[in-house]
Amino acid sequence: MRILLLMGPTASGKSALALALAERMGGEVVNADSMQVYRDFRVLTARPSPAEEARVPHHLYGHVDAGELHSVGRWLDDALAAMNDIRARGRLPILVGGTGLYFKALTEGLAEMPSIDPETRAHLRARMAEAGAPALHGELARVDGEAAARIKPNDSPRILRALEVWETTGASIATLQANTNPALAREQWAGLALTPDRALLYAAIDARFEAMCAAGALDEVRAFAARGLDSALPAMKAHGAPALMAHLRGEFSLADATAIAKRDTRRYAKRQFTWIANQMGDWTRVGEPDLSARVAAALALSKRQGRA
Repeated sequence: MRILLLMGPTASGKSALALALAERMGGEVVNADSMQVYRDFRVLTARPSPAEEARVPHHLYGHVDAGELHSVGRWLDDALAAMNDIRARGRLPILVGGTGLYFKALTEGLAEMPSIDPETRAHLRARMAEAGAPALHGELARVDGEAAARIKPNDSPRILRALEVWETTGASIATLQANTNPALAREQWAGLALTPDRALLYAAIDARFEAMCAAGALDEVRAFAARGLDSALPAMKAHGAPALMAHLRGEFSLADATAIAKRDTRRYAKRQFTWIANQMGDWTRVGEPDLSARVAAALALSKRQGRA
């Protein structure tokens, strides 16, 4: 095994496992979570602490400004560069996160998307701000029904991306995405998916959000909201951010915003379980909550893959 991939639902203990394995196996940790790339949200996205980052090298955490349109393609380029650097130094890359599409890009492939003219992008964003996501979803359905069927009517970033591709190429983004090649050969990686008990996980999600609030998550969101960024940017979807921003606007009490954020995070975890079940059939599952049992499972997987 040359690369270890760790996937699991939010709050399942992935980061702690990655850190323990990196120390045990001579590895370095590479982020594979689409929200932990943003420097604006250390607390709200549960990024590893500075003390944890000091124990072993961590890569691709907090290196992107929330005002940027970060994408899976950009992450893939950055992750491949980080993995090549780690392997060149004789160490094991350990990729950890909960963004299934990132792992799919690595192991199954990601189509090369066209460059988008800045004027086209700005025009579509202005229309999104004026008309709203459902209206542009309706436009997408008229020109690219296949893509529209796969995208929810309120998913602004994906609607914008599909329309950008259509206006640039006249082709469906779904057609372009079908032309894929994996970034990693199957023999290069081993995958471990955490599948903890759901009731325990949901309790952990609730407790973690309370801890985030105590550690300054609301102050993070207040500073973020003050930037007045485009509401269609991916960073706007960080779990808890929409509800806490609504609280800061006076729309909800803090208690109600906290309850909404917990609910939305639990729903996201449910979708992550579904992704693992449907998209990661050849990954090893680990349901045990104990860290030592998880480490043992990863080491056993490593031995099976030829790394002692």
